[in-house]
Amino acid sequence: MKISAFAIFISVVLIIYSIVNYYLFIRIWQSLPEAGMLKKIYLPAFIILASAFFAGRIIERIYMSPFSDIIMWVGAFWLAILLYGFLFVLLIDILRAINYFIPFFPAAVTANPARAKLILLVSGSIVILFIISAGFINALNIRVRTLNLDIHKSAPHLSGLNIVMASDVHLGTINNRRRFSNVIKKINDLHPDIVFFAGDLVDEDIAPVIRHNLGDMFGSIRSKYGVYAITGNHEYIGGVKKACDYMTEHGIHLLRDTAVKIDDSFYVIGREDKDMVRFTGHDRKPLKELLKETDTAYPVIVLNHQPNNPGEAVSAGVDLQLSGHTHNGQMFPFNLFTRKLYEISYGYRKMNTTHFYVSSGVGTWAPPVRVGSSPEIVNIKLNFR
Repeated sequence: MKISAFAIFISVVLIIYSIVNYYLFIRIWQSLPEAGMLKKIYLPAFIILASAFFAGRIIERIYMSPFSDIIMWVGAFWLAILLYGFLFVLLIDILRAINYFIPFFPAAVTANPARAKLILLVSGSIVILFIISAGFINALNIRVRTLNLDIHKSAPHLSGLNIVMASDVHLGTINNRRRFSNVIKKINDLHPDIVFFAGDLVDEDIAPVIRHNLGDMFGSIRSKYGVYAITGNHEYIGGVKKACDYMTEHGIHLLRDTAVKIDDSFYVIGREDKDMVRFTGHDRKPLKELLKETDTAYPVIVLNHQPNNPGEAVSAGVDLQLSGHTHNGQMFPFNLFTRKLYEISYGYRKMNTTHFYVSSGVGTWAPPVRVGSSPEIVNIKLNFR
C-alpha cells in the first residue's frame, strides 16, 4: 500500500475511533455523581481502556511478553464494549430527542434526572456485559456446516470428494494455540479428503504465530490430499511474504494465482486477495487467465477470499467457489452492512451451474466475540456425476 494512502486510512480510522470514544466518555461522565471518587477514577481508566488495543499492537511489535498479551486482550474486549456502549448511549439520546418534541418519559425520570441517568448507566452496563459474555462463549462454540452438492462432471478416479474448509482463523495473540487446537480437532473429526483455508489464516503480524509456534500444529491436520491455503487481506496487512513463507515452511500448499490438478481428477485454483493491488500496486490475475491452466472438462474449485463479483466465476464456468472475509458481520449490527456490501455475504447460493459458499469464518478479528454470527467449519461433500 502506498504510504500516503495508508496514512490517510489510519488517520480516518483514528479520527472515527476518537469521536466514538469521546461520545461514550462524555455521556458516562455526565451520568456519574459529582461527589465521591468515581469521576477521578473514571478518567484515567477510560483513557487506558481506549488506548489499549492500539498500544497493544505497538508493544507487541517492540517486545512480545505476557504483558503485551494482557494489553491486547483488554484492548480487544474494549472494542466490543465500545460498540455496544455507543449503540446503547445513542439509543438513549434518540429517545431523549423524541421526548423533547413529544414528551413521553414518566415523571419518575423527569423528576430526578441524575438518579435516572445513574440507573441507566448501571443497567446498561449489566446488559452490555451480558451481551459480550454471551458473544465470547458463542465465539468458542464452533459449528460444522454440512452441504451435499452435485457437480455434473466426471472426476476419473473419484465419485465424490469430502472437503473441509475454514476461513478467517486469524492466528495470533487472541486466536492462540488453545483455540487453534480446537479447530484442528474439528477438522480431523470430519476425515477430510482435502482441507482448504480460504484466507486470513494469519492475523496481520506473523510474530505472535512464530512466538507461540503455531506452525507446528499444521502438521497434525490429517487429509488425503493435504492442506491448501490462499492469501487474505490480513496476510497483506501484516506482510504477505513473511506470512506465506511461514505457511509454506510448515507444510501448507499455498496457491497464489495458481491452479493445481489433484489426483488427475479435479482442479483447485487459489486466487490472490483482491487487496493485493492496494499493497503492491500490482493486480491479481483475472480468473479467466487462471482457467487457461486447467481443462474445464474436470471439476474446478476456486478459493477466493473476498466474495466480490460472483458473476466472474459464473461466466468463467467455475463449479464451486469458496470464500470467507465477511465474518457474517461478526457482531451485530455489522451483518446488516455486509449484506448490503456483498451479493453473497454469507451462506450457500447457486448461480447457473456454479455453487458458492461464503463462510462466516472460524476465528474472530479483534474482539473474541460473536453476536448474531457463529463460528463455523464447512464440510462440503461433492458428488461427481
